[in-house]
Amino acid sequence: MFKRDKYQITFNILGFSYILVMCVFCLVPFWLLISGSFTSERYVITNGYSFFPGEFTLDAYKLAFGTSVSVMKAYGVSIGITLAGTFLGLMLMSMTAYVLSKKEFKYRGQFAFYFYFTMLFSGGMVPYYILISTYFKWTNNYLALIVPGLMSPWLLFLLRNFMNSIPESIGESAKIDGATEFVIFTRLILPLSKPGLATIGLFLGLGYWNDWFNASLFIRDSSMFPLQYFLQNIIQSTEFARKSMMSGIPFSVDTPTESLKMATAVIATGPIIFLYPFVQRYFIKGLTVGAVKG
Repeated sequence: MFKRDKYQITFNILGFSYILVMCVFCLVPFWLLISGSFTSERYVITNGYSFFPGEFTLDAYKLAFGTSVSVMKAYGVSIGITLAGTFLGLMLMSMTAYVLSKKEFKYRGQFAFYFYFTMLFSGGMVPYYILISTYFKWTNNYLALIVPGLMSPWLLFLLRNFMNSIPESIGESAKIDGATEFVIFTRLILPLSKPGLATIGLFLGLGYWNDWFNASLFIRDSSMFPLQYFLQNIIQSTEFARKSMMSGIPFSVDTPTESLKMATAVIATGPIIFLYPFVQRYFIKGLTVGAVKG
């Protein structure tokens, strides 16, 4: 008994030590990111990045928030798109996954193949752009940022596999008591699928929050820019100013171009970092169960 306890203690020490080392490796780059965002441009060019700001300054954040109304509006656009897209995507994919998980659904194989086919082949960028801008006429429309990401085949199959792990006897018992399919889905399946829904919701939210490509294609009005695309434009403007300096146009060396990149990364990732702890307890269970079942 003592020998087994000794091995268990040794295993725990080694395991926790390994986890601690890996946590440090994960946190060090983010710490350098934060430190670089508060370091002056001159110090970064001369000495590189360090764990603590050599010359503390808020110039990068002042430049990023120089037009505070625009930044806050971009935050509002990204938050609205993320919330709307995540909610609608969860609603559509959960209903689709529930139907595909039903063995008595006659055409579930054909529909599953249809979704799977889109994971392997796509029409390409040009037909995609023509469809959104010419046929749907969604230029300068938030629908162009929301609708394309509502259905992800990989997330759909992940959620379907999770629902496959729910015992069929639950639905059959409810049917005996007179429950309809909609009642079974909303009152039984959805509450039992919280880990899977949280996992899918996190992936959907990250996709919408980090998306800038659709905005670059379909959004022309700067007041409608989401946060990621807005910050990218700020970085491109400062890069253009630096290249202008090389061409002989006056430009201040203290203008924070390198530290601005770090500051924009901090601004963009902050809300997601605060969101993750609320879904973390569901995340691992939903990902693992949905991946190995079915």
